[in-house]
Amino acid sequence: MVEMGSLMVADEDKFAELLLYVGKRTADDPTVGAVKLNKLLYFAEFAAVRLFGHPITGVEYQRLDNGPAPRRLLPIRQRLVENGSAELRTSPVFGFAQQRLIPLREPDLTAFSREELQIVDEVVDTLRGKTAVEVSAISHQEAGWRMVGDREVIPYEFAVVRPPHLTPEIRAHAEVLAAQFHVG
Repeated sequence: MVEMGSLMVADEDKFAELLLYVGKRTADDPTVGAVKLNKLLYFAEFAAVRLFGHPITGVEYQRLDNGPAPRRLLPIRQRLVENGSAELRTSPVFGFAQQRLIPLREPDLTAFSREELQIVDEVVDTLRGKTAVEVSAISHQEAGWRMVGDREVIPYEFAVVRPPHLTPEIRAHAEVLAAQFHVG
């Protein structure tokens, strides 16, 4: 992520490497398909905002039925597949088609700080073994997912808002803050 004053520019190359890193870290977890991968990425990015004041890559996340998801995941994932960095495997899991991103090369971690990778590792370890349904239910408790409409961007500023304290006034104030500081 590149910050320029209050302007934040997403780093899609760093995000692609994050996809490979999470894919590698979850290779032995059969519960990680596309839905759970989306949540792992979201939780890591928004935890970084809470801890450091900025996300890891700055890519936009949107509200989907199953929880938050990176808006540009599909084209970036496709780029990784097309350039031979990863493959997409589809297999049946409990009657659903699970799509797994399988890294075919080591991720380039030079753009990541040790602290960023620690956050990612902690999120992966905390959610290891939980199903996509369980992780989606957890994500539905996040203020950002609850405060925006379907397919709307979840502002990073919402990372610091806690759901139990949401009131119409707080939501309105958070939307004003998001409009002031979020460039999307």
